[in-house]
Amino acid sequence: MPAASGNEPLKLKEKVAYGMGDFGNGFMFDLGQLYLLKFFTDVAGISAKYAAGIFLVSKLFAAFCDPIVGSSIDYRKNIGSRGKFRPYLIFGSLALGILTVFTFISPNLSGTGKLIYAYASYMIWGIGYSFLNIPYGSLGSVVTQNSEERAKLASFRQAGSLGALFLTSIIVMPLILFFTKHGAHDKLAYPLVMGIMSIVGILAFIFCYRNTKERVVAQHAPKEKLSAKVIVKTFISNKPLLVLVLMTIFTISAYNIKSAMLVYFAEYNLGNVSLMAYMNFIIIGSSFIGVLFLPKLVKLFGKKKTVMIGLGVSIIADSINFMMPSNVYIFTFLASIAFIGISIPNGITWALVSDIIDYGEWSSGERKEATTYSLFNFSRKLAQSLSGFLSGIGLALVGYVPNVVQTSTALLGIRGLLMLYPAVALAIAMVIIGFMYKLTDKKHEEIVLELQAKAHQ
Repeated sequence: MPAASGNEPLKLKEKVAYGMGDFGNGFMFDLGQLYLLKFFTDVAGISAKYAAGIFLVSKLFAAFCDPIVGSSIDYRKNIGSRGKFRPYLIFGSLALGILTVFTFISPNLSGTGKLIYAYASYMIWGIGYSFLNIPYGSLGSVVTQNSEERAKLASFRQAGSLGALFLTSIIVMPLILFFTKHGAHDKLAYPLVMGIMSIVGILAFIFCYRNTKERVVAQHAPKEKLSAKVIVKTFISNKPLLVLVLMTIFTISAYNIKSAMLVYFAEYNLGNVSLMAYMNFIIIGSSFIGVLFLPKLVKLFGKKKTVMIGLGVSIIADSINFMMPSNVYIFTFLASIAFIGISIPNGITWALVSDIIDYGEWSSGERKEATTYSLFNFSRKLAQSLSGFLSGIGLALVGYVPNVVQTSTALLGIRGLLMLYPAVALAIAMVIIGFMYKLTDKKHEEIVLELQAKAHQ
């Protein structure tokens, strides 16, 4: 049971600090989503289909590790004055920064040796990411229980995420090209640049740690003994969580395929990989419009309808873009609209999962922030594995060959992966949230009042 209501308004500094957590997260996570597939195929010399297998297996492995990591955090005893989740931000970010660099190293081994190293480094990276991201995501549920404040926190978190994506999208490839132009081999330039990015990420998490506060505190650890049965029970007994997980599989896979395919589209469909930095400057920069209006949209329409509005905008823009010719100006304009749309539901999910944590406590009598968030994160990892797998397999199926002029079939396939798949996936997500999600903002407010009344009995 919470020992504090957590309803007081949050200061701007704390909201910014919370957003800086996902900013730091992006400086390590986004590197894998944006550049690791290209590193595998073009630098390490791993074929697209084998690279697809690395993403699929590693992400699935990490997905199944998430509930174990989350439960271990919830069942931890002797929690100190720094809180239940905040200490992980320091130690977890340091570990993840080091592991990020190792994923972008291609040792001088045989083809089989390179595959083994790629699998091992990315799977270990996934475990490190879980021990950082799950506590950070759970932190949002204990900073406040106020619905409007959570929407604002979600907005700042999404702004931090987009800020990291924005910067890593426009500076990483130019930095790599800069180092290679001045004598560094690709095999050295990639880990060097990823190390610089990771240092930024670590500093951002330190700022988040120092300027956030845990207000909603569970008075005791869960009573049931930790087991696989308890984890499954937590999952299947929380219907809003099940719906959010299902929706997230489609929204995140769409988002990640967009991110992974853009570098290929810039290099081969538009004929200049350097265009990626300029396009991302506009596309991702435009996404801040959606983040800026997110709290106002939630206040006006509620979380559920706002999610559907954002999905609808992205679906329409991507569909039109797929049918247009490969023109950098037309593509950038429509892609910007699509990113504005998808940034809205991606931001609101952070507020939804905090509401769902409250729902889980209300329905079960036990507060399991990290377990619940890890189960939500499980769906994100499934989506990430799906997107990485589909990207690699898709490239192989359409006949993509690295570093040569692509066939018309390959060029069309890259367009489809970048625009058509996201439009279809988001349409499915829109149906799921529209018909299956029943935890309204009004219902959540009633739940919070009941929880607070019980806490003060």
